[in-house]
Amino acid sequence: MRFFRIIPTFLRDVKNAFRKYEFQTLFSLTAITLILGTVFYHLTEKWSWIDSFYFSVMTLTTVGYGDLAPTTNFTKIMTVVYIFSGLGILFSFVNAIGEERINNSANRRKR
Repeated sequence: MRFFRIIPTFLRDVKNAFRKYEFQTLFSLTAITLILGTVFYHLTEKWSWIDSFYFSVMTLTTVGYGDLAPTTNFTKIMTVVYIFSGLGILFSFVNAIGEERINNSANRRKR
């Protein structure tokens, strides 16, 4: 039951984080990175939009199930560039959510 109480708190923390310019910027950069990756893989690998988005997310989160993989040398090289450019952006975004969560939790305890 505790899990179901965490979700509204987490969503409230994310909503509060959107008030900060830094968070808005990280969110936008993350969205743009995922959109560009999705479009790139859709056009170059001829994957469906869902498969392209799925691969982009799996790649940037370093999960990499291996069910989809680039097939040409060009897309392999671009995947490396995509990982190096997108990984920092995505982790910064996740870190910002974590920081907001910790700060809000500490503030609630003080009250």
